[in-house]
Amino acid sequence: MHELSIAEAIAHKVRERAAGRSVSAVTIRVGHFRQAVPDALEFCWTMVTDATGLEGCRLEIEQVPATVSCRDCDTVTTLDVPVLVCGSCGEPNVTLLTGEEFMVVSLEILEV
Repeated sequence: MHELSIAEAIAHKVRERAAGRSVSAVTIRVGHFRQAVPDALEFCWTMVTDATGLEGCRLEIEQVPATVSCRDCDTVTTLDVPVLVCGSCGEPNVTLLTGEEFMVVSLEILEV
């Protein structure tokens, strides 16, 4: 389960950026090809943030679908499965446009 190491990395970055301030929510953007299971990631988040100064901090996950641009038929399609082929013509001559993202988008800092 790589979600645990992902949650640990996010928590580390959040603590670093928050610089001692209280954080009530963290929003992350995760692409389809990162294959992170949202429920597992949220569960690991609660484990990782317990007794760290981030207890009770919500993890909000924005899922980004995988989209490709086909060089053969010049079509942009969204992939339902993690197979890099054009959803229109079926050819593998595609460029991945979205789906590999993994970033912390925002922190919600509590006013003291």
